[in-house]
Amino acid sequence: MKALCHREGLLAACQLASVAVAARDVKPILQHMKAVAENERCILMATDLELGLRLEVRSVRVEEPGEAILPASRLTAILREATDEELSVEATPNACIVRGQFNEFEMPGEDPAEFPDIPTFTDEKYHEVGAGVLREMIRRTAFAAAKESARYAMTGVLWEFEENQIRLVATDGRRLAVAQGVAVNHGASDTKGQSHVVPTKAMGLLERLLQEGDEPVWVSLRPNEALFKTQRAIIYSRLVEGRYPNYREVFPKKNTAKIAVSAGPFFAAVRQAAIMTDEETRRVGFAFGKKKLLLQARGAEAGRSKVEIPLEYDGKVLEINFDPRFLTEMLRVLDPDVELAIEIVDGASPAVFRVGTDYSYVVMPLT
Repeated sequence: MKALCHREGLLAACQLASVAVAARDVKPILQHMKAVAENERCILMATDLELGLRLEVRSVRVEEPGEAILPASRLTAILREATDEELSVEATPNACIVRGQFNEFEMPGEDPAEFPDIPTFTDEKYHEVGAGVLREMIRRTAFAAAKESARYAMTGVLWEFEENQIRLVATDGRRLAVAQGVAVNHGASDTKGQSHVVPTKAMGLLERLLQEGDEPVWVSLRPNEALFKTQRAIIYSRLVEGRYPNYREVFPKKNTAKIAVSAGPFFAAVRQAAIMTDEETRRVGFAFGKKKLLLQARGAEAGRSKVEIPLEYDGKVLEINFDPRFLTEMLRVLDPDVELAIEIVDGASPAVFRVGTDYSYVVMPLT
């Protein structure tokens, strides 16, 4: 295989593919990427057996079609440090050579036949979602997924398709994020009530591949795996094993007050109040009163903070305590001009933060 590649384009592709490269020494070949060059296109592949990627590399001129194994970390380092606008990549089973105008790098080669196959998207029944919509839904949910395995399958994002709607859900047991959007059904079955949980790592890679706009993304959810197809990539992912909790039960059946706030000023106030928290007292008190919200925090050694912002609220005083991290992580993914509706029952019940009808975020208070 021999190809002339635009350095920055190949670097961007390698950085994306490196997400799927095996981090552990499971199999030496998995710490490499496979390139398949044919005609005027090149497909770059990477997998750790749980996550796989087929990515079309653009701005490539193929001089000799073929397959090659490319050392992932060293090739990425070469592309990052090189100054040439265009580089030649030539590979055989014995060696991989990268040449620029004034430099040359030679690395040991591998047999492309040893690289495991990555599924292609051949499903005739699937769901379709706009790339911009899906990207925003992932941003608003994935951060809330559990970091460690527990009783339930929560180390990922639950995908549900129902009629012409998609729903993404993420929780770590202390907060819950739910985003909804429009989807087009191409003969696939509804998945509501099933546990199709895509790992956080795969969700991050999918988000990075998506651009704003109406580019279609095809989604196929199978019993143990998921496939995603964009115009230039196919992502394969194993699903998180286990049962997902019944997240609908978390939402309070009623509320005492519904309070409107603008996301930007609210985010700034929470950040300011949180300055005086510490690891032992990571708590901010929220007092919703007539025409104002008072936020207070006190650290064992840091001191105290008191922040006030105006509110369009005339109800009785409601006091509730939160870990500020759970609010700032949610507010960070919202546009500052977004209007938030905060639904509160009392200081001991979950509070719900809503953006229109398509996004809900539930937080357990500190009691």
